[in-house]
Amino acid sequence: MPKIFELLGYPLSDQSENVKLSRKKAYCPFISGLCDGGGNRYMSDIDLKDHPELSELFPGLTRVPSGVCSIQLSESSSPWIICPRRLLYMGRKASEQILKGETQTTLLKKCGYPKGTVLGIWSEAKVKYTDDSEDDAAFDYTFDYVLMPLGRVKKEEALSATGLDWNTLQKYLTESCHTFSVRNGEQYIEDFPVGNPVIVEVMTSSTSGGNKKKRSCIPQAFEDGILGKPHIAPGINYRQVWARMASQLIVKSQAAMAWSGKTIWVLQDLLADYISSSTALDLRKFVNEHTDEVNILAFSYGDNYENTRLNSTVSLKDSVLYSGPIRSNKGGVSPSFQDIVLASVCPPKEIFIAALCKKGMCNRITI
Repeated sequence: MPKIFELLGYPLSDQSENVKLSRKKAYCPFISGLCDGGGNRYMSDIDLKDHPELSELFPGLTRVPSGVCSIQLSESSSPWIICPRRLLYMGRKASEQILKGETQTTLLKKCGYPKGTVLGIWSEAKVKYTDDSEDDAAFDYTFDYVLMPLGRVKKEEALSATGLDWNTLQKYLTESCHTFSVRNGEQYIEDFPVGNPVIVEVMTSSTSGGNKKKRSCIPQAFEDGILGKPHIAPGINYRQVWARMASQLIVKSQAAMAWSGKTIWVLQDLLADYISSSTALDLRKFVNEHTDEVNILAFSYGDNYENTRLNSTVSLKDSVLYSGPIRSNKGGVSPSFQDIVLASVCPPKEIFIAALCKKGMCNRITI
């Protein structure tokens, strides 16, 4: 039966005074601030006016996010991370300590930037483009994070890099708090994006939705769990996560390559294992030390979830990089990341016919 493993940053089993105090503030140690529910789970926020018993645990708050970080499907199994903040966070709220965390440090090492490089970090960066010369071919994607070296550039260099006129570019730069300077009569822009980008996509698991009657929806499980009552958590919908990832994996990797950069997908080992078992992409064939055209960085609890310590978050110190080409070499049959769109196995036709026999026809027609 699924249970909450981590709640508001710490194992639910940790009832130490420091952790209780942290939870009263709805504090998330992975972003060094108030839990935001993972950034996209606002529907799971709880209105404390309607929950007086829960309200006593969160003095001063009127609403609280359902701060479930991970779910354990069985007592002996590794938890599934369902909150992207728990896996990797590099956004505006991130302190210097957060940016030097385990997953962040491991990721930055794989980016390949020289030591001492100053990087800009953009979150939820949207790129939208239509090519009128190619029958209105369109590109419309949002990237979780974009990392790019920063440098001082001349006005003319910035104009060339963006293709914008100065009035428009100056307006954008001013609104985004860039600094301008003048040296020897020439205008410069400080902290301008230069060099090659690294796009970072963070992919965590979705839940199956739960059952209100059984109180297994995320808000209900959160409420029961934090009140110390028996609880049931929703299951994991890994098929939905894989489908969402597969639809973007190749395109976002291709785009970064076109910009002389790379895309790194950050996910959990359990999801990587599911991809290997359910598609023709056997990630074990792509274990690598260095990045390539497509890159997946998978983190793992290892056995740390079995040996938790009080007042401490659980480490994700184990990681594996999978990297390789988007497509096979011409004329070759070597494995590539395009294999993710192929099934790992196709059942015999007998299995297909048997499935039809189990289900009554919905209609019939003569043509």
